Amino acid sequence: MGNYYFEEMNEAYLDEVLQIYTHYVLTSTATFHSQPLTKEDMRKIVFFDNPKYKTYVIRQEHTICGYVLITQHKKREAYDTTAEVTIYLKSDFVKLGIGSLALGHIEAYAKTQGIHALVATICWSNTGSIRLVEKHGYSKCAHYKEVGKKFGKYLDLVAYQKIIS
Repeated sequence: MGNYYFEEMNEAYLDEVLQIYTHYVLTSTATFHSQPLTKEDMRKIVFFDNPKYKTYVIRQEHTICGYVLITQHKKREAYDTTAEVTIYLKSDFVKLGIGSLALGHIEAYAKTQGIHALVATICWSNTGSIRLVEKHGYSKCAHYKEVGKKFGKYLDLVAYQKIIS
């Protein structure tokens, strides 16, 4: 495995992160967005008002391989120690162990922020992401039937969670 490292998201990376996300919007059910986002839309996904939520780009030397983020689970105080984790990788960097590195990185960061539980919501057909979170100790805690529709098909959404503190 190559030398991968994490760098906090900044404005200079926004175009490339948007390109990564747009690939998934147009070609997969990894996201339930069905139309490409604008730069401003993407900015709202990867930058946060609350400093405990962050996005990190995943780099190998000068190449951005993907990004990982931790964000607010729900906007109610009782959820303040729960967060949602999301990972997107460029297609050339899938199945190289980078997703495992990203989960490890974001879980370590989450612990420093007093996060107790992490949640990952995944399209049921995204078996690669499901395998990844299961491999790292996440347990399936919900299965929502036919809650999304993309490419003319109804899609199930599953939620996985891990208690980290």
